[in-house]
Amino acid sequence: MLLLVVFILLLSFYILAKVCDDYFVESLDEIAKKLKLSSDAAGATLMAVGSSAPELFVAIIAVIKPGNHEQIGMGTIVGSAIFNLLVIAGVVGLIKPFKVNWHIVLRDLLFYFVAVLFLYSVFIDGNITLLEGILFILLYVFYVYLVIIWRKLVPFEPEVKDIHENIKEINKEKSFVVKWLNQLVKPIDFIMAKFFSISSNVFFVFFGSILIIGLASWVLVESAISISAILEIPKALVALTVLAVGTSIPDMLSSIIVAKQNRGGMAVTNAIASNIFDILIGLGIPFLILIIMYGRTVPIGTAELINSTGLLILSIIGMLVLMILNKWHIGKRMGISLIVFYIAFLVYQFITIG
Repeated sequence: MLLLVVFILLLSFYILAKVCDDYFVESLDEIAKKLKLSSDAAGATLMAVGSSAPELFVAIIAVIKPGNHEQIGMGTIVGSAIFNLLVIAGVVGLIKPFKVNWHIVLRDLLFYFVAVLFLYSVFIDGNITLLEGILFILLYVFYVYLVIIWRKLVPFEPEVKDIHENIKEINKEKSFVVKWLNQLVKPIDFIMAKFFSISSNVFFVFFGSILIIGLASWVLVESAISISAILEIPKALVALTVLAVGTSIPDMLSSIIVAKQNRGGMAVTNAIASNIFDILIGLGIPFLILIIMYGRTVPIGTAELINSTGLLILSIIGMLVLMILNKWHIGKRMGISLIVFYIAFLVYQFITIG
């Protein structure tokens, strides 16, 4: 039974990655062109939605599913945030040393720190109110505004001038990276290709992608619940580890490709920006759904996530300190340090929660 659930889980991860990368992000890219968004605005909004869609939908499905499963959604968001911050930056540093645009990383890390502190205060309280739910969304709106005006405040030369071309390059090379996997899932690829060939309309692709992402996320939540029951381990642990890593693997593959193109700084800044979306929108929207469903103040089970969120805060501080000490360079030594810290995080979770 466990092997079957794990197989379904892995299949769901693949479907999520395939739909997000090949269809959902492409449709968002076309929508960004139609809206004539700048690369900064597109990256902070539509592209953030594309890279964080799995975590967002898992959180929403976990919240609306009867039985108090919100820990799965919250755990996936927090675990994915730690993975993105430490592992993606660490792996990119191991591949090729690089220097980040310090004013962008400093801006995003400080804003991310504020967002996680706000989340921590909500977790400590154990309740989510209507005002807090709205504040999550408003904070992200302010972040997007800050990103849009930042280049006027601090002029700089971006690593990637054309976000649309960059997406195509990443998806083309990623297809090569997972070529061996494609041989195993050809039937799924065939079905999805036929489904999306029904119409070339960008909005059909957009809403069709959302439908498939929603279904795959529902399967992920059900699989996490089953694994938790079979192994008799807390759902929060499954979310913080298995679901968090699984939903973040596509982002890591993209970051590896970007690093090989000598754009390591972009990989790190994208990971941090994606984390800001995860925390403020990926949890803000599910929290608002909870409030609409059950009332103005809703208790949420956060006892097993408080320490993890505290570690996320320490990770942000630690990464900022390391970057300042290394003069905004990330190389092999710092990359190893970040990955070791993540392994320590996993061990800590298994000891304390498991």
